[in-house]
Amino acid sequence: MKQVFHPASNSIAKSLIVIVVLGLLGLGLIVSIFVRSPFMRQIGVAPEQPAAFSHEHHVGGLGLDCRYCHLNVEESSFAGIPSTDICMGCHSKIWNDSPALAPVVASYENDEPLVWNRVNRLADYAFFNHSIHINKGIGCETCHGRVDQMPLSRKVSTLAMEWCLECHRNRADYVRPREEVFTMGWEPSEDWKAQQPLLVEQYHVDVEQFEITDCSICHR
Repeated sequence: MKQVFHPASNSIAKSLIVIVVLGLLGLGLIVSIFVRSPFMRQIGVAPEQPAAFSHEHHVGGLGLDCRYCHLNVEESSFAGIPSTDICMGCHSKIWNDSPALAPVVASYENDEPLVWNRVNRLADYAFFNHSIHINKGIGCETCHGRVDQMPLSRKVSTLAMEWCLECHRNRADYVRPREEVFTMGWEPSEDWKAQQPLLVEQYHVDVEQFEITDCSICHR
């Protein structure tokens, strides 16, 4: 009987299978890397806003405390967006004729709130409470970065689950004195680093690992 297939058919078929499998694995790896990339997670992106507010000027230059605008951040799950009343507390006297402030002035005069675009947006299925983190000694810059150096607010953290778990699992590495929570650029001294585990106990987060990394902590 005449041979139907070439003698090398088996080798060719096996090679094709290997190539297809490796190709699929490679494609999956590329897609995974791309999806997790800073580009896809919009790291460094400053969303367009109704008015150009500079944290660099107000926090870094003028030394405003975070709580001057984010009034309830120590007591509320939401950091809060300042009303134009707060803005006009200063700008009714200074720079009130600046074109850059026209949207703020119009908002104040028409009693219509400005609609700001979120910089950091968590997934709907994730629960986050600002006040608990602040009261447990987690600094603003830990998540939001050096806003005192940002002319326009931008996202600096992935907000991915693995990023949150890194902090929850290594709490002693991230806590700071309560009075330094709103300090930008705070660096613990060597002496202070030795005291950080004591803060974990003081803040009552010296709990079993499963208690602070349990799914229900963030997914309720």
